[in-house]
Formats: sequence, structure tokens, C-alpha cells
Amino acid sequence: MISNSTIDKEYKITNNYKSFLEIFSEVPEIGEILEKSKSVEEAREKLFEFCKELEWKVRSGNIKFKNEIDRWLSLKSIEIFLNIISKHNEKLSGFSTLEYLWKAYKGYEDVLKEIEEGFIEEFRHLFMAMTGKANYSLGFLGERLLDEGVEFIDFSKIKGREAGIARSNFLDKVYEIMREYISKYPSGLDKRIILKRKKNKEILEDFFGITDDEWFNYKWQFKNVIKGKKGLEILKELREETNFKISDEDLELIEECIKNGIPFGITPYYLHLFDFENPYVEDLPVRRQVIPPKWYVKKMIEHKEDRSTFFDFMGEHDTSPCDLITRRYVTIAIIKPYESCPQICVYCQRNWMVQDFDEKAFKGWDKVEKALDWFAEHESMIEILITGGDPFSLSDKAIERMLNRISEMDHVIGVRFGTRTIVTVPMRITDELVEILGNYKKSLMISTHVESCYEITPEVKEAVKKLGEKNIKVYNQHVFHKYVSRRFENVALRISLKKAGIIPYYTFYPKGKIEHKDYLVPIARVVQEVKEEARLLPGSFRTDEPIFNVPRMGKNHLRGWQDRELIAIKPNGSRVYLMHPWEKGIYPTKLYTYEDVPIKEYLDSLKEIGENIEEYKTIWYYY
Repeated sequence: MISNSTIDKEYKITNNYKSFLEIFSEVPEIGEILEKSKSVEEAREKLFEFCKELEWKVRSGNIKFKNEIDRWLSLKSIEIFLNIISKHNEKLSGFSTLEYLWKAYKGYEDVLKEIEEGFIEEFRHLFMAMTGKANYSLGFLGERLLDEGVEFIDFSKIKGREAGIARSNFLDKVYEIMREYISKYPSGLDKRIILKRKKNKEILEDFFGITDDEWFNYKWQFKNVIKGKKGLEILKELREETNFKISDEDLELIEECIKNGIPFGITPYYLHLFDFENPYVEDLPVRRQVIPPKWYVKKMIEHKEDRSTFFDFMGEHDTSPCDLITRRYVTIAIIKPYESCPQICVYCQRNWMVQDFDEKAFKGWDKVEKALDWFAEHESMIEILITGGDPFSLSDKAIERMLNRISEMDHVIGVRFGTRTIVTVPMRITDELVEILGNYKKSLMISTHVESCYEITPEVKEAVKKLGEKNIKVYNQHVFHKYVSRRFENVALRISLKKAGIIPYYTFYPKGKIEHKDYLVPIARVVQEVKEEARLLPGSFRTDEPIFNVPRMGKNHLRGWQDRELIAIKPNGSRVYLMHPWEKGIYPTKLYTYEDVPIKEYLDSLKEIGENIEEYKTIWYYY
């Protein structure tokens, strides 16, 4: 008897082969080369010759394109294909994409079993781009405008006021579509959401038996962080006694965290941002901030004993010249006096370091003073970033003590605090703390971490206002993870940030750490967002820079293609990038090879949460 698994494998092979062969309809010459070549090396040479001939035809104007953008994309995609079949790049990536193409075309069953739809789709779109059939220049906004009957006007053919009015009317149509998408993401400054949170606060105050005075006291919030066994019981009781909804699965995962020493914590304030009655819809980004997915918990348990080294993606152990200090750059370094936060973000870069929120998280004045001695001895340090963990977990006196010590260092020009309390416990920004910060005579700024416009509340706005009155600027470092990566979601965030007085600073590609698989997005989506969505905002609203943090090296600017190369595509559809470090042009250093999230896998996950993935189809052409 033939088993079901055998039938499934045969079905996959047949289907894969059929789908695979179809992609060569755009460039049958490549298919012919693969078929006739007796070896991978023969195929490589002939494909190189074909690509060079095709490139010359494009550059000579012998191929007609709908527009110049499609012509430009054709040249770029030819370059990408040559990169992928490069012998040198195979050595760098440790993988031969060309060998998989050659074997798949010839019907090798072991290869056809292995390649996935993401691999096939990558080459389908690459071949379409090479032949000018991608239709990239129109994009989803252009298609929406066409669907709504908006006339595309050749503005070069009309002049003066007539042209001005026509262009203005057209841009109004673009804004209408933009506004439709932005409205999907309610801000915490919206009246409807404010009223919902007011009810949630009343429910929690009644549950804890407290008054407004206690609720708005950051010390009460710190003391009552929902963590450990007691926190788990609180969540269970809340579900039983109020309208607060949380699934059995979520509670079980939180319990696994507590049992296995995986940091977990939610401030009561942040809990009141949840949608109590309709979870994972409007409050999707908020819940995913703190409630760990199954994969994350599994991986953290697997590496319980070697967590501090295995999950140190950025290699901070190797960039620490002194306890509590991380240094990657010439004129700035990090000091981490407190190794926890009132609230733990699931995808925290330093989950290998972060511990439970209690007095043990403070590393002691001996270590802090020695770290400050190091800064005093290094005149290259013109700025100090105080982070952690969250330094605003410290007392006012401790913060003042550190600032007083730093103020004695003539070479230090600026101090920056990295804190999320503005979002998770905004009442921490007291008049007393603001006075201490405001009394620091040199430059002082704050970097915070707002993930969605749903987190921007009147309390956050008030905290930022207090700081602003002392001329302390607040900048946002946004982690562009899967649950905040939908069309125009980050645009909605930028608008809310500006309303609250926060300056967009960085948009970080989430760390490519294995335990954070559920949060990762393709690099192509970050670049697509900048080009197709953020670009519609005024320049002062999109001051954030898209960044990839290269392990042990530092920030790589995703806006510039010269900072990375696409060198391979794996059988599952993962793109392999060669990331160029910031040190390029300063001294010789190794490049970093990174295997990205398959675009197909990402689009499928968006589909699961209700997104129309047709609206993302130009993502394939951001290399």
C-alpha cells in the first residue's frame, strides 16, 4: 500500500515542477540554457553571456518598455541575477542558487522536494522584472486610482493655473486613499479610544482597590508590575471577574515563561491599553509587545542554560571594554546601569541580559562608578547613552548622581537616555524628574520606543510636553516588526508621534534572531514602506532612518542599496544578503552574511491577519 506521505511528496514534486517551469515563460532563453547545459559551470558561463547581451539590448534601446522605470528595473534585476549566479557569491553565502535552478529544471526529485513556493515566486518576479513586465511603476496606489476612475494626467502638456489645479485635485485623490488606510489604525488620542481606556482604568482601579492618585503614581505602577506567579493569578482573576479577555493559550505561554525564568512583565498602565473585549484586532501591536508567542517560549527554554551567549545577536559580550559598557562607534558608547524594565518587550534585543524587574537588576554603584571612570578616561566619548534595561527604573537620586558625575567630564557634550517608560509608565515623568533632567547644563535628549499609534495616549503627550518645557527633545526608535508592518501603519504612527511632540528617529529592522521568528519582516518590506508610504508625508514627519543593525558592527542604512548586496536565494525563498558595515571606507573589515525572511512566508502571515496581499506585490522588486 502506498502511504499518504508518499502521495503527498509525489504531488508536491509534480506541482513544484509544473510551477517552476512556468516561470521561464518570461525568459525562455534561461530555461533553454539550463536544459542544454551539461553542468552547472557550463550553465553559469552561458547565463552570464545571455545577461550581458540582454543588458546591452536594454542599454541600446533595442527593447521597448512601457516607461523608463521598468527599463531601470530591468537593468537592476539583471544585475541581481548575475549576483545570484556568481561563483564568488556562492562561496560567501555557502550555497549555490544556480545549482538548485539547474537541477530543478532537469527534474531532480531531491531538489524539487526541497524548493518551496517562495523560491519559485522570487524567480517569477525576477524574470518579469528582467523583461520589463513587472509593472512596478504603477504600484498598488496607482492601481487603486485606476480602479476608482481617476484620470492620469500628463502634467507636461498643461501649464499655469490649469496645471496647478489639476495636480492639486489629483493629489487630493491620492490623499483620500492614504486616509482610508490610516483610519484602520486608531490612535490612543482618538476620543473613542480615550473613552475605552477610561473604562479600562476604572475596571483596573476597582480590581486593585485603588484611587486615581495611586494609579497616576509611578511608584505604585512599579510596585504592581504584573509579573511572576502573582501576575499570572492577577490575569486569571481579571478574566474571571471583569470583561478582560485573554486566551487559555496566552495564559499557558505566560506560565511557561514564569516557570523557566523567561523575563515577563506588564505595567497596569500598559494593560489598560489593551482592548479588553476584542483582543488581537485594534490592540494587536500592544498585545504582541508583551504576550510571547509559542516559538519564542520554545526557543528560550531550549537555550535556558546558554541564553546569555546564544541570544546575544549583536555580540555585546565582544564589544564591552568594561562591565556595563557596550562600544561600537568612535564617539559614543552605552552604559547599562539597570538590567530590567518595568515592562518586558518580547522581541527585546537584550533578552539574553534582561532579568525580572526588581532591586537585583541594579548592578551596584561600584560597577556604575567604574564604568563612569572609563568614560571619564576616554576623551573620544562626546556622547553617553544611558540605557539598559530602562534607566528610568532608577530613583531620581540615582539618575541625578549619574548626571552630576557626567557633568564633570568636559569632553562629554551630550547625554541620551534610552527609556520606554514614556510609553509604559508615562507617570514616571514627574515634575521632580524633569527638574533634575532640566538642570543638566549640557545637551540632553531622550530616545523612546513607540511601536504603534495605539500606544500614543494623552498621558504620553503630557509626559513629552513636560520634557519639552525644559527643552528636552524626545526621539522615537521604532522596531518595524511584523505586527506593525501593514500598509500605512507606520505612517499612522508618524502622524501620532508628531501630534504628541515626538520626533521620528530610527526605523529598525527587527533583529534577525531565531527566537524572534514570528516578528521578523523581509528587508524588502522596510524599503517598500519608506518608498511607497512614508514618502507621501511631509519631510518633517519622516525624519526616521531605516536601519539594519549588523552584529558586532552596528547600523547599516537600508535606504542605500550600496550598503547591501543580494547574493543568493535559498530553497525556502529566503534572500541572502551581504551586509556592508559602517566601517567601510575607514578600515578593512569583514562583511556580514544575513539570511532574510522569505517574502512569500511574510505575505502569507499578513493574509492570516486579514491583509490583501495583492496590495504588497511590488515588494518583490525591492532588492
